[in-house]
Amino acid sequence: MASGGRQPPDAHQGADAPRSPWNVKHIVRLMVTSSTYRQASVETPATRERDPFNKLFARQSRWRLDAEFVRDNALSISGLLSPTIGGPSVKPYQPPGYWSALNFPTREWQKDSGEKTYRRGMYTHWQRSFPHPAMIAFDAPSREECTCERARSNIPQQALVLLNDPEFVEAAKSFAVKILAGGGPNDAAKLSWAFEKATGRTPKEKEKKILLDLLAKHRKEYADANEVAKLTGIGESKVPAGMKMAEVAAWTNVCRAILNLHETITRQ
Repeated sequence: MASGGRQPPDAHQGADAPRSPWNVKHIVRLMVTSSTYRQASVETPATRERDPFNKLFARQSRWRLDAEFVRDNALSISGLLSPTIGGPSVKPYQPPGYWSALNFPTREWQKDSGEKTYRRGMYTHWQRSFPHPAMIAFDAPSREECTCERARSNIPQQALVLLNDPEFVEAAKSFAVKILAGGGPNDAAKLSWAFEKATGRTPKEKEKKILLDLLAKHRKEYADANEVAKLTGIGESKVPAGMKMAEVAAWTNVCRAILNLHETITRQ
């Protein structure tokens, strides 16, 4: 930052562009629109040789999304994310008895409903003595002290959250509905559309085969209407009338796998 509380000119506007004294939005925009920030994270032999540890920012950094954004990302992909800004905190899904150990006074987690269920992670109610389990699994700080940089771990609980947490299962169900409604004329086209929607690229042939085999496997498993009802009944969102529930259930499990991919939850 330049001296005197003034920032450097926007590189896209030239050296003579007006400066913006202590304008936070300006400097954030300056950073995220810079050529350095917008680089790909894929390294080349030349950049690897010249800058093996990326000290000179020869490539974009690659890291897992922060805890709040992991959930927001799944909700956004599925079309469930609420765009509402501001307002009080909200209480999404938690298992019964989640607050059973809290006393003085005793209380029960009162889950919100409707649009509040799908608010961004930053609005999730935070109880320091009982922090949100999924947030903790993805290394959200406890808020007991200031955190300059979050840790990023890689533990089995993270995969279990992405597969089994009701929020992510519901996101997968909603994503499956979108795929069946307009993903393409056949399974391969639907899968390619879904994969690119989640990761930003088309699947490789090996990846496509694995996921199509998974779809075929679950189509056989969901011949049982009771099992279909158990899966498609998770969450408040409803499957549109006229859709084949067994197909929704089978595609939901494919979407659970896609939402669990490293690329889906990693900032490339």
